Amino acid sequence: MTGTDIRQTRPWLLVSDIDDTLTGSSEALQRFSDAIARYHDRIWFAVNSSRPSGSVAETLERVFPPGLKPDAVITALGTEISLGGEPVPDWDARFEGWPQERIFEIVSRFGHRPHAPEFQTPRKVSFAIPGEKAQAEVRAALAEQNIRCRIIASGIDDFDIIPENAGKDAATLHLARTLGCDITHVVVAGDSGNDLAMFHVVGNGIAVGNARQELLDGLEPGTFYHARHDHAAGVLEGLRHYGALPATDGDP
Repeated sequence: MTGTDIRQTRPWLLVSDIDDTLTGSSEALQRFSDAIARYHDRIWFAVNSSRPSGSVAETLERVFPPGLKPDAVITALGTEISLGGEPVPDWDARFEGWPQERIFEIVSRFGHRPHAPEFQTPRKVSFAIPGEKAQAEVRAALAEQNIRCRIIASGIDDFDIIPENAGKDAATLHLARTLGCDITHVVVAGDSGNDLAMFHVVGNGIAVGNARQELLDGLEPGTFYHARHDHAAGVLEGLRHYGALPATDGDP
């Protein structure tokens, strides 16, 4: 399936984080699944996770209802995109020359704990680095070595390093262009600080009811919709708020 084959066939695109945004309530996720299936001709559904593709695939298989299949999957903090189950080749090509091994070596010198091997990818280096001072030291070391990168710090100590032209935001925009979806009809949903970038590039953002303060503090009041409901119920609520789904389509 190519962008030329599918352009402009659905007016809306939802790009949603997975962990604690869609997941957290199996009942709400089932209602979300039912709504996406009912309005499949109206909205593209994509997930956008900080985790690598293998980890996300396991969640989609084990946690998502059987009928809930994303049209597109963005993984590893916006460094991987698949559409219709196939990688988007022009996306991966932009990261040629990314010095993953060199970056891993630089950060390791500080003695910080790397995330498990399954969370490291050719385009993402992930460590647990607690505290602003320790993180600032690593940032300075990377800058001194002229490493062109983006750093996403979230949670207590999550510290992820990706190419400067990657990210949840850049991948969202690339997917929207591939699908021929107008940016005014792109809706993003999230719950944590590593979702902030998505909110900054679209006008329709949903912070689920259980969103962390780190996300809410990073957003300007009035620039997003803070749902009353948690998890997938909050995503549904936000989709109705923006008109991507009919407002009369039942309760969240």
